[in-house]
Amino acid sequence: MPDTLTAEDLAATFDAFNRHDVDAVMTRFADDCVFYTIGGPAAYGTKIDGAEAIAMAFSAVWAAMPDAHWDHHGHFVHGDRAVSEWTFTGTNADGKRVEAQGADLFTLRDGRIIVKQAFRKDRPLQET
Repeated sequence: MPDTLTAEDLAATFDAFNRHDVDAVMTRFADDCVFYTIGGPAAYGTKIDGAEAIAMAFSAVWAAMPDAHWDHHGHFVHGDRAVSEWTFTGTNADGKRVEAQGADLFTLRDGRIIVKQAFRKDRPLQET
C-alpha cells in the first residue's frame, strides 16, 4: 500500500461502501483506526476502536439497510487530513427512508485512515 492516500483512493473507497464490500473498504483503514459515528450518547457520537470492530459496524449498517448508498460529491486530501462530502440514502426495516447530506473528516497516517469522523444532517425520516 502506498504511503499516501489520494482523493481518487477515497472515491474508490466510497465505491466499495456502495458495493457493501467490507474487505475493499477496510484496505484503507489502519488496524488501530477509530471511527466516531454520527450518533450516540457522547458529544462525539459513538467511538468504535479498531479495524475489526469498525468492519462489523459497517456490515451492520448494510444488513439493517440493504439499499444503503453514499452518493459522493467530492473528496480532497491535504497532508494528513482528508474530507469526503456525500449524500446518504437508505431505507430502515420499518420502510422509512433516510436521505441527508453529510461529510467525513479523516486523519491519515502512512496512506491509511486512522480516524474517521462522520457528520450527517439531522433530517426527519421520509415516508416511502
